[in-house]
Amino acid sequence: MAYVPYGYTITDGVVTVDERAADQVSDFFEKYISGLSLAVAGEQAGIEKTHSSMGRILKNVNYLGNDVYPAIIDKETFDKAEEVRSKRAKDLGRIAELAAFSSPPPIERFKVRKSEGKLPDDPVARAEYLYSLIESEV
Repeated sequence: MAYVPYGYTITDGVVTVDERAADQVSDFFEKYISGLSLAVAGEQAGIEKTHSSMGRILKNVNYLGNDVYPAIIDKETFDKAEEVRSKRAKDLGRIAELAAFSSPPPIERFKVRKSEGKLPDDPVARAEYLYSLIESEV
């Protein structure tokens, strides 16, 4: 079964807004921005999810709307919530966690040099040798 973010439902094969849950999502964002913690904002908004689930809701860009998901919140609200989250993480010394979300995308362009001779029989040595043939094009 496919995952549908909280606030949405599938009706006749199309993702639609679950109005009650969408109101809770919107309320959650507002409460979080106003200064409440993830857990308290979620609880007061009526969302019974774990702390990590609340964090995923806060970071889910689908709530802005796209080709599949109708918008539940506006960009200004989403950006403000991210600003608050980033500030809180910085204040709590959780910069490493933020870096994981803002790291550059992996290099996707590469080439493989031609093998020179017979491959080693040992699987580990073979893997090491084959990986050594990969070169980035960037």
